[in-house]
Amino acid sequence: MPEFSAPNEIRIVRLYDAPVQAVWDAWTDPAQVAQWWGPRGFTLTTHSKELRVGGNWRYTMHGPDGTDYPNTTVYHVVEPLRKLVYDHGATDDTPPLFRVTVLFDEVEGKTRMDMTMGLADAEAAAQTRQFIKHANGDSTWDRLAEYLGKRLADEDKFVINRSFEAPLETVFDMWTRPEHLARWLPPTGMEMRFLRTDIRTGGASLYCMSNAAITMYGRAHYEQIRRPELLVYTQQFCDENENVSRHPMAPVWPETMRTTVQFAAETPQRTRVTVTWEVAGKATAAELAAFLEHRASMTQGWSGSFDKLDAALGA
Repeated sequence: MPEFSAPNEIRIVRLYDAPVQAVWDAWTDPAQVAQWWGPRGFTLTTHSKELRVGGNWRYTMHGPDGTDYPNTTVYHVVEPLRKLVYDHGATDDTPPLFRVTVLFDEVEGKTRMDMTMGLADAEAAAQTRQFIKHANGDSTWDRLAEYLGKRLADEDKFVINRSFEAPLETVFDMWTRPEHLARWLPPTGMEMRFLRTDIRTGGASLYCMSNAAITMYGRAHYEQIRRPELLVYTQQFCDENENVSRHPMAPVWPETMRTTVQFAAETPQRTRVTVTWEVAGKATAAELAAFLEHRASMTQGWSGSFDKLDAALGA
C-alpha cells in the first residue's frame, strides 16, 4: 500500500484554482506573500529577499499576541514555475528546523502544490506535526487559496483543509448520511438532529442544534452532489416552521451561505477534504465584513468539528 510520506517527512498537497504563474508569484513576490504567509492572525515583514540559489529571504512573522518570529530562509533550488527547495526556520543564531521542497504543477488550468518538509527523523517529524497543529500552521495554505480567489476573481471566501485516515468513499458517507453528520458536524457542546432529510442534488434538509442554553434551527438545500468527489449546498438559519431568520448571536451574519466540499484520495486509505465557505446571493457591506472578520473563529469551529469527525472515523 503506498504511503503518503516517509516517517521523517511532513507532506502537504493542495489544488489551487489558479494558474501556475499566479501561484508562483504569490509565493515569490514579497508584496504578495505578505498577504497570506503564516497561520491566521499572523502578519509578515520582509527585510530582504534574493530569489536565487544561495540567496536568502529574511523576514519576521508577527504573532497575534505581539511575539516576533525572525526567520532566515536559504534557497538551494529555484526553478521558476516548477520547484523551490529551501531551509526553513533558521535565525542568525540557530540552524534551520527542516528542509522544504515545493513542486508546482499545472492540472487542467489549476495548480497542484506538493510540499514536503524533511526532518532529521520520525520523532522530529512527529513533534513538528504537533507544533504545526497547535499553531494552526496549516491555515497558511488555506489563506493562500483565499488570497488567490480575491486577487484573481474578487471572491471573498473562507477555506479550510483536513486530511483523514480513511478511504474516500467512507469520508464521503460521513458528509452525506444524516446519522453520521449529526455525530460530528455541530459545534462542540451542541447536539444535532435532523427533522427532515433528502440529501441529493435538488434535495433539502431541516435540522436542529441545541444545548442547555439555546436551540437553533437551520435548513440546507443541496445544489450539487457528485459521489464521491463533490458536495455543494446552501444553508440558512430558520425557525421550526422554516421561516428564514438570522443567527441568534450574530444578527448581521449573511442570510445565506454556500458550502462547497471537495474530496480527494491522497492514498487508498487517506482522504483530503477541502471546505470552501462563501456568501450566497446579496449581502450588505456589514454582513460581508462580519463574514470576513470571523475567519479565525470559523477555523476554530470547523477544526473542532473535524476533530470529532476524526474520532468518529476511528471509532
